[in-house]
Amino acid sequence: STPERLRGLSKWVTESEHSQSEPYLLPHSRRRRSWLWNQFFVIEEYRGPEPVLIGRLHTDMDKGDGSTKYMLEGEGVGSVFVIDSKTGNIHVTKSLDREEKDQYRLVATATDRETGRALEPSSEFIIRVQDINDNPPVFPNEPYVAMVPEMANIGTSIIQVTARDADDPTYGNSARLVYAITHGQDFFSVDPQTGILRTAVPDMDRETQDEYLVVLQAKDMGGHLGGLSGTTTVTVRLSDVNDNPPHFRRSKLSMLTAIHLNLAAPGVEVGRLTATDPDLGENAQLEFTILDTEEAEIFNVTGRDKEAVIVLNKILDYETRNSYTFSVEVTNPIVDPRYIRKGPFKDQATVRVMVLNADEPPRFSQALYHLDVSENCPPVCSVGRVYAVDPDTGQSTNIRCFCERQKCFFNL
Repeated sequence: STPERLRGLSKWVTESEHSQSEPYLLPHSRRRRSWLWNQFFVIEEYRGPEPVLIGRLHTDMDKGDGSTKYMLEGEGVGSVFVIDSKTGNIHVTKSLDREEKDQYRLVATATDRETGRALEPSSEFIIRVQDINDNPPVFPNEPYVAMVPEMANIGTSIIQVTARDADDPTYGNSARLVYAITHGQDFFSVDPQTGILRTAVPDMDRETQDEYLVVLQAKDMGGHLGGLSGTTTVTVRLSDVNDNPPHFRRSKLSMLTAIHLNLAAPGVEVGRLTATDPDLGENAQLEFTILDTEEAEIFNVTGRDKEAVIVLNKILDYETRNSYTFSVEVTNPIVDPRYIRKGPFKDQATVRVMVLNADEPPRFSQALYHLDVSENCPPVCSVGRVYAVDPDTGQSTNIRCFCERQKCFFNL
């Protein structure tokens, strides 16, 4: 309609008396000039007898003799809405979907049937599609994955899920949603109004179970009987905290035997101790220390893949000392004070290193001997004595001496 036509808008009227089964309402009528106008409503998805009467247009200029002609122009005229030109009755010809289109703007005209003269200025009015609960709630952002620290307190917020309902939120309870848990309620709770998921039990242990599947439901009509519902899943994963002390896998007394250590050079690996810590990342970091000061100078320990690798710092001598016993400690360098009660966050193992004897060559008592012999000494003349000893036994009876030179003027 043109601005000039709109400037003189009149109000139209629907029938004031109608069956309650008819899908239209008559609020807020008021009179201007000789036209009365009311808001028209048609219930979406209404599948009554077709065409369905939704209201009546009428002007006081109508004498009731059939000389007044009513006409409609605008959205859906002819395909969706039709008007009886004699009575002004408006019908809807098919089922409407509010979510597809929630209102239609039409222009009504009343003219003299014989002369075509307008009896009233043309007027624009709106037919609104009234909502029914025909859309279930949906979760547009699913699937959901959320993290919460293990051992979290009861009521710790995890994630907020939000469902959407395509029905009219301003009319009735069709889009009023209530949230509930249908699977996982033993461990979690959900705020029925906000959809915030929270922990429902304390001391959820990641090392026992690290993942939970929660099924959430959103129901419209405020959760009342007859409402529509939709569901979604939330995968809740527990993140790690340092709540487990480290432990050596073997018993407190660990035996490490090194063969021929008295011949081993510094840096040679003596043995390994394995430690365990079920935590993850920095919470599972391990540090190893030799607690005995004297042995810490002879041996060194380094951490490698949760193992204490013990190596030599010095050459060992079986004849001087044939065994060493010392303590190795494993600790977490990063400790969470909230879980000190589960400590101490360290463990010890006793290590005994046995030094096995090596077959060492005999040793002369001197590196160089000076012997005097008289000239013209007859054969088999004694010149002197050399002395060697076996360092393994400390004896010389099992030693045989001989001359290595090709031309040797002496016998041993």
